[in-house]
Amino acid sequence: MYTFNYGYMGSRTTGNGAGCSMIAGPSWTGEKPEGVGKVFRSETDFSFALIRTQLFNPADIDNVKKIQAGYRALTLSQFQNKPAPPAAPEITWPKIDKQLADADPFAYLNFVLTLCPPTGPAAVEIPMRTRFAQIDVKTGKPFPVDKLTPEQKTDLEMGMKSGLEKIKQTVEKLGKDENGWRVATHGFGDRQMYAGDFALRAAAAMAGIYGNDAVEALYPLLATDSDGNKPDTSRNRYTLTFPAGQLPPANAFWSVTMYDGKTQLLIENPINRYLINSPMLPDLKKNPDGSLTLYIQKDSPGKDTESNWLPAPDGPIFLVMRLYWPKSQALNGEWKPPAVQRAK
Repeated sequence: MYTFNYGYMGSRTTGNGAGCSMIAGPSWTGEKPEGVGKVFRSETDFSFALIRTQLFNPADIDNVKKIQAGYRALTLSQFQNKPAPPAAPEITWPKIDKQLADADPFAYLNFVLTLCPPTGPAAVEIPMRTRFAQIDVKTGKPFPVDKLTPEQKTDLEMGMKSGLEKIKQTVEKLGKDENGWRVATHGFGDRQMYAGDFALRAAAAMAGIYGNDAVEALYPLLATDSDGNKPDTSRNRYTLTFPAGQLPPANAFWSVTMYDGKTQLLIENPINRYLINSPMLPDLKKNPDGSLTLYIQKDSPGKDTESNWLPAPDGPIFLVMRLYWPKSQALNGEWKPPAVQRAK
């Protein structure tokens, strides 16, 4: 529940053969069971798994289905064919209410802290939690918002607003500036990388929660166009050109995905296209010199180049490039994403 990555199984780390691994919570003790290759330790009793199976093209879907049919998640007792242990105590979950969460987020935070023990690597949380306790942000305690004076409520609201603004400012500085793209070659999902920098952690969650370690996936985020301006497709059209032989270097695949700059949601568009990626290369048109140009705009660039059109919103854009299993030249900065140019 801290959203850090603590284990990878797959082509990059364990190969493409069959395998079996175990996920255990912070309080589990025991020997690694027979038949298990590796034990991954989660910092909390709740965990979240993302499973990606590469689809090379539409004709490949049956292969993907066969691979997916082989995935299994079993409890340890099921795996060992033993009786199940006593059930864990039932949790009384709070009502999920966005308006309440916006008005009184600390009540939710106090609840969530009960599920996130500050033990092991998470001990770095202890000094921060000690500070929080001074204003009654405490594990499992109700937050006494009704008992605050008007002045205290004003201070609290100002603190929340200031904190949120600091997170947004940190998002703008994620990674190094490479031709207008913010490239975080340190990744987003490794606890050690943050070294107690909680503003950076919050910024990574805001920009792309559940982000991977950089060796698994690299996420260049577009900040500005080649003129240093924030891109807005209500007023401009843009192009992104990869020179010949300079496509994003990835062992698995790469993609360029368009989101609305206001909501960070996908864009409804007439051709139902939300990204352009490497599996689409056979259908994209290259320039005479071998380069590849993507057209980033809200209206079709015309039938001749519509194959290379990435539909955009009528307003600011949030453009994300993804390199899955990036090659070394992407991680060491030898390759840089090309600048996004404003079309004349």
